[in-house]
Amino acid sequence: MINTAVIMGRLVADPELRHTPSDLAVTSFTVAVDRAYSRSNANGERERQTDFIDVVAWRSTAEFVCRYFRKGQMIALDGSIQTRTYTDSQGNKRKSTEIVANNVSFTESKRDSAGGSYQNPGASPYAAARPEPAAEPAPAYTSGSTGDFEEIPMDDDLPF
Repeated sequence: MINTAVIMGRLVADPELRHTPSDLAVTSFTVAVDRAYSRSNANGERERQTDFIDVVAWRSTAEFVCRYFRKGQMIALDGSIQTRTYTDSQGNKRKSTEIVANNVSFTESKRDSAGGSYQNPGASPYAAARPEPAAEPAPAYTSGSTGDFEEIPMDDDLPF
């Protein structure tokens, strides 16, 4: 059986780190994800629709999310879908479906996220986590000559 979910979207609020009574780190957050299609409204204009997907992260993944992500930032994650039932304070049975995150990734550069919708990028731990890109691009050898490379000696004693 397969239970895998992969989503990419924007955080709707700052994630908050909590701890269980047994001191496990956990955070819950919601990701706004545009649907892959759009529909036309009564005026013939295309409308986008957004789904708000609940996510929970545990242990070091929870700490990572809370440390480096803020409201409005783009986030990509993969995990498994989990459904649980509970009884609310009025005695009603409820059902909750969420993604339990296994891997979380950045999806935009520091420069892109600084101009994004989350507030105060200078105070964000994410801003200090990655160095500024170099002013000069990395050298490319597309216009180089064969003198830029050296031949690797072949000695037929390869392990494969």
